[in-house]
Amino acid sequence: MRRLLIAALAVLSLSAFLSPPVHAATTSAVFPSEIVGEDFPDPDVFQQNGTWYAYSTNNGRGTVPVATAPSANGPWTIRGDAMPGGPSAAWAQPGRTWAPDVYPNADGTYTLTYTAWHKASGHQCIGVATATSPLGPFQPVGTTPLICPLDLGGAIDPNTFVANDGTRYLVWKNDGNAIGQPSTLWLTRTTNNGRSLVGGNTAMLTSSGVIEAPDLVQRGSQYVLFFSGGGYNDCNYLTSYATSTSLSGPWTTAYRPLMTTATFDNAVCGPGGADVVDNKIFLHGWVGNQRHLYVADIGWANDYPVVRGSRVRYEAERGTLNHCSVRANAAGASDGKVVAYIDYADSWVENTVFAPVAGSYTLHVGYANGSASTASHGLVVNGNNAGSVSYPVTDWDNWHESSVSVTLNAGWNTIRLTKGNLYTEVDYLEVQ
Repeated sequence: MRRLLIAALAVLSLSAFLSPPVHAATTSAVFPSEIVGEDFPDPDVFQQNGTWYAYSTNNGRGTVPVATAPSANGPWTIRGDAMPGGPSAAWAQPGRTWAPDVYPNADGTYTLTYTAWHKASGHQCIGVATATSPLGPFQPVGTTPLICPLDLGGAIDPNTFVANDGTRYLVWKNDGNAIGQPSTLWLTRTTNNGRSLVGGNTAMLTSSGVIEAPDLVQRGSQYVLFFSGGGYNDCNYLTSYATSTSLSGPWTTAYRPLMTTATFDNAVCGPGGADVVDNKIFLHGWVGNQRHLYVADIGWANDYPVVRGSRVRYEAERGTLNHCSVRANAAGASDGKVVAYIDYADSWVENTVFAPVAGSYTLHVGYANGSASTASHGLVVNGNNAGSVSYPVTDWDNWHESSVSVTLNAGWNTIRLTKGNLYTEVDYLEVQ
């Protein structure tokens, strides 16, 4: 399936695109676990009565491959094709059945919303099917698509969202990329079984590039809209998100993407198609010529998402400083500012960082060392001495990284860098 890139704007400095040279081995990061070691792209996942169910875009396993597991981390078993009869013969043709979304209804039935190949136009449109079992067989409903705005390029990537008040919606994308037009993520209210639409469409995010694979989550203080961007067919695919205090917007896109190949240190190629379920995030990534299924822990820092194993950047100058100062206009530094003059016995800079779960993490420190030899800072984690960080010589304003292992508690933690040997300026901290 084609996937898209959107420009980013604002909020937390979570996840970084670029990584300077690393001087120490990064052995403590826990990257996403590969849970289906074969083609299983654009995952949709839910849990019911102790069993996890996952569905994917069509492949050699069928129109809507389905897998099950006793836990999010597996072991996962492919169960076959959940829609063996294919999409609706009345309006769709086989092939290009993408991004299925399955939702369990209150009456014990299951609604599958899927993307299929529209016979008459050759574009993609969204249809509905139902079943009495999560394994299927799902039977198409109706003789026309549920959503099919051909003047906007068609429709793809349905995602069911049920608000805390019980109102049910479908989030979807008009496939503007198919006709050289902008694409928008839309919100449309549906009936309680998701089989028909209620009311009009509300535009959420629009991009002249690629934006797709929406997944909407409601947190205590806001709504979080996950989406994919970049070319889906290589490692440039990524996952970002936008937030709003209202479903009607406005939506603010994260300053940095949530997951990229770089933020995972190449451990996952093109992390996209994300689906958030409780404290887990499911995603696909390229392995050879297939997209395998992965899962990672996700946590919420003041209702903003943090994924374990994906770099999260904290600008050092935004921390608490003691007997040191911020140097502005630092050439080549992140945000153009660094912490300098950590030169005295009582000098330190302290940042508060977030960990989705307790455990081992890698701390990357962006720095420049213009001293004559290797310098260092003392490292204090949550008030406890945790060793030191060493900085090989780089010269001033020549920014590199040094990396060490740290053990963090679930939730918020403090990391303090204190005066050590010689002199080093600090640009940022990244937790992975």
